[in-house]
Amino acid sequence: MKKLRQRIYDFLTAIRKLQKLKYFKIFLGCGFRILHSFVYHLKKDPKKMKKIILFAMLAVAGITATNAQTTKKAKAAKVAKVEGAGMLFETETIDYGTIAHNADGKREFVFVNNGTKPLIITNTTGSCGCTVPTTPKEPIAPGAKGVIGVKYATDRVGAFTKTVTVTSNAEGQPTKILTIKGTVLPDPVKS
Repeated sequence: MKKLRQRIYDFLTAIRKLQKLKYFKIFLGCGFRILHSFVYHLKKDPKKMKKIILFAMLAVAGITATNAQTTKKAKAAKVAKVEGAGMLFETETIDYGTIAHNADGKREFVFVNNGTKPLIITNTTGSCGCTVPTTPKEPIAPGAKGVIGVKYATDRVGAFTKTVTVTSNAEGQPTKILTIKGTVLPDPVKS
């Protein structure tokens, strides 16, 4: 136990010397206080020290999780720019999964105009009468998000795969095919 205390003390002394550096002082100022608190509580009450270590580990895990989420958002924010109007969907396939008979069949395809000009969607067509898409009426400004709603008639039992064709002024892809799929379960048999 004495050796551990001596090592921690030596470490803290080394940090004090390094704190004279400008940037080191900023980054390790709080760390020094925390380590100093550890040594103080280690001498006073080992049970309290366990609680402090647990709190420190939870704090590090929380900070790590927070940084991971912000990194993911930053990557999502980077969208390839297109000269003219562009249309980039978050997903091109919606899987309904297994749903009940006559359940709500409404879903949404979310997209962003990743171009430099307004995106105008002129038409959306379902592959059959059971798939009814809704089209945004106004042009989608560059960088703005838009939504194409789809309603599938869930009164038809069984597996399904349907498409929605989107016609627009998007550069390089005047038509885009979106897919919906899933399985509608029959009504349970009453006995």
